[in-house]
Amino acid sequence: MLYGAFSEYKRSRWFFKMIKGVHHIGIAVKNLNESVAVFEKMLGIKAHVQNAPDQTVKEASFKVGNGVEINLMEPITPDSAVAKFLEKRGEGLHHIALETNDINTELKDMEQKGFQLIDKVGRDGVAGKIGFIHPKSAAGVLMELVEPKEKG
Repeated sequence: MLYGAFSEYKRSRWFFKMIKGVHHIGIAVKNLNESVAVFEKMLGIKAHVQNAPDQTVKEASFKVGNGVEINLMEPITPDSAVAKFLEKRGEGLHHIALETNDINTELKDMEQKGFQLIDKVGRDGVAGKIGFIHPKSAAGVLMELVEPKEKG
């Protein structure tokens, strides 16, 4: 009986914090090669560049600080979300991603708290399972939730 009560307690938010911290900051850019050169010079580290066809972007990642990443994103199709963002707003901050242990539970919890979701369930992304909160319900900032891929 005690074990069952502890298991329930362990799953509660008091013990198992769902939002663990900032996972990455996404920046929309028009020219990835030019932006990578600027950020490599600024940060003093090399970028990891990869295509993310599911998200219709080419992405350059820089690990900084305590494992937080800065991700530069260039659209690879003119109708992608990042291309539309660039057309409307220009280069700059696209989103902030928060790390979670359980993407689907966190999305459900955010919806119950009144946040407007873009994704009702997690979907595959470069970093793992992802889901977005609409900027209309987050002070104009697109927020991403990330359940990272298992390492190994």
